[in-house]
Amino acid sequence: MKTPAQFFRFALCFSLALLLFSGLLACNRGRHRVLEVNYVSAPQATLRDQVSYVYNRVGTVNNGERVEVLEHEKRFSRVRTATGLEGWIEQRYLVSQATYDALQKLTEENQADPVQALAVLRNETNLHLTPGRETEHLYQLAAGAKVSMLKRATAEKQPGAVPPSLKPTKTGIGKAGKAPPGPVLEDWLLVRDAQNRVGWVLARMVDLDIPLDVAQYAEGQRFVACFVLDQVRDEAKEGADKNVAQYLCAITEPHDGLPYDYDQIRVFTWNVRKHRYETAYREHGLNGVLPITVTTENFDKEGTLPVFILRVKDDNGNISDRKYKLNTPIVRRVLAPGEQKEAPKAARRRRH
Repeated sequence: MKTPAQFFRFALCFSLALLLFSGLLACNRGRHRVLEVNYVSAPQATLRDQVSYVYNRVGTVNNGERVEVLEHEKRFSRVRTATGLEGWIEQRYLVSQATYDALQKLTEENQADPVQALAVLRNETNLHLTPGRETEHLYQLAAGAKVSMLKRATAEKQPGAVPPSLKPTKTGIGKAGKAPPGPVLEDWLLVRDAQNRVGWVLARMVDLDIPLDVAQYAEGQRFVACFVLDQVRDEAKEGADKNVAQYLCAITEPHDGLPYDYDQIRVFTWNVRKHRYETAYREHGLNGVLPITVTTENFDKEGTLPVFILRVKDDNGNISDRKYKLNTPIVRRVLAPGEQKEAPKAARRRRH
């Protein structure tokens, strides 16, 4: 049986051990406590063992990777990856959970949007949450990446975005001269990449994939959308595939910041006797708003025909739909019940 002195020493040692163990647990919890969740916005970033001019590289993280933030110090954060790797990273390479969630929401909201044109990126490009060079972004797409174009918007050009040798003009970037009053606007495009991620990219970083046989009719204008309406068969066509696509294109002036998405449409049909594209229909003077919808519809005796629907804004800012059908090579308006056909002041058909 223990004496009172022995019991007292045992109780004291047990209490000290318990306090030490509790302290170690608290220290360990503090060291590994997760402050927040971030995502890597750089193509690739280095994890370092310490915040110092001299450091050891402990690993790398890649674009879009999820990390847990354990500690902040000056311009750096100590993070832990999904594999348990820990290290310090520059905070400018991280974006918040809120930005990630907002980009996920943007993707969900536009996942079913009709594709207006296929496109290729000229350079490495960030997917922005909203139009603008300084807006939040997470994913970075590689040069040459293929994307689907969905919508267009404009944003104010940030100071310093224009080379010193070029100054803004009333229609965008031009020869050196006096800047116009008010902000200078840039075009931005909402795109969806091969992984179904959606975001805004600067329009000048994008080349629309317009067939060369059609692009030659640009006449100094800019193609902003292109759709295959249907295909016709040309037995004289070389190769096993005798089918040739017929196209609807939306076109505009080659300037950023315009108050409409397009002001002209052209329908290109294939002449099976002359084996070439011809302009079957052209309409000018539109205050067009993307997206354009292309579908098919049954017209009794005419059968099932390609149909396209334009969204056009009037002088009061109201947007209405205009439906057209293609019965090759004729394009005609399809009037809704009670709708009256407008005077064809800006529309005309022509062949060339």
